[in-house]
Amino acid sequence: MSANQILVLQSPRLDPTRVTELSILAGAANVPAIHDGVARVSGCNPARREVVLERAAALGVDANFVDPERRFADFGLVVSDMDSTLITIECIDEVADMQGLKPQVAAITERSMRGELDFTQSLRERVALLAGLPEAALAQVYEQRLQLMPGARELLADCREYGVKFMLVSGGFTYFTERLKAELNLDYTAANQLEVVDGKLTGRVLGDIVDGEAKRRLLIAKREELGLRPDQVIAVGDGANDLNMLAEAGVGIAAHAKPVVRAQAAYRLNVCGLDAIRKLFL
Repeated sequence: MSANQILVLQSPRLDPTRVTELSILAGAANVPAIHDGVARVSGCNPARREVVLERAAALGVDANFVDPERRFADFGLVVSDMDSTLITIECIDEVADMQGLKPQVAAITERSMRGELDFTQSLRERVALLAGLPEAALAQVYEQRLQLMPGARELLADCREYGVKFMLVSGGFTYFTERLKAELNLDYTAANQLEVVDGKLTGRVLGDIVDGEAKRRLLIAKREELGLRPDQVIAVGDGANDLNMLAEAGVGIAAHAKPVVRAQAAYRLNVCGLDAIRKLFL
C-alpha cells in the first residue's frame, strides 16, 4: 500500500459509528462523511492496512485501499467471471439437479473453486455426469433459476456510461454466456461449449477448456486488441480458476469469493453488490 492511497468504505449498513472506528484505526486525522453508502478516508497509515481490513470485515464493511485520483472512466475493460460472480448460481450444479445429481456435482464444484482440484479434470468429470440430459434442461435453468448478482445491471450501466467494455469469461458454458450477452448487451463472451447430439448432452465438452490460464490469456488478448495498458483493466471473480486473471489485471477484485481468492486479491467485495466496483473510484 502506497502512502497516498485512500481507504474506501462501503456497506449497505454503513453508518458514522463504523466509519469513525475504522478511520481512527487507520490512523486518519479526519472522519469523512458518508455519501451514497461510501466513505473515503484519507491520510491513512500504511502500516495499519491489515488490521483495518480485518476489523472492517468483522463490522460487515467492504474496505479497499485505492489511488485517490483514479476515475472509473480511466479504465477501458472489465473482465468478469460468470457463475457466482455476474450471476448468483453455479449453472452446472443447477443443470445437474435436473439429473438428480446436484449434491455430487456441487461438491466437486466447491472443491474446484477452492483450488483443491484441477479445474479441467473436475469439469470433464462433472460434465460426464450430465450425459443423456435433454438440451431443454439448459433452457429451464436459464429461464427459471438464473438470477443476476445484486448490482450487476448497475455495473453494466456504469460501463456503458463511461465507455468501459465488458467481457464475460467463464469456465461454464456458452449456452448461458451467449444468452446473457444478448439479454444484457455484453461486448464479449468466452466459455466452454457442451456437445449436443440429437437434442441431448453427450457428457463431453467441445474444444479446449476455458480454465484459469485460458481466462488470463483471453484477458491479455482483449487488452492488447483494445490497445489498453494493464492498469486500465479490472477483473472480477470468485473462484480459484479466476486467480490468474485477477493477478493479470490492474485491479483484481475478489467478489463474494472463496477464502483462497480473498487471501490473494488486492481488492475485495464481501457484502456489497457489483455496483460497488464503480464506487471504488471517482
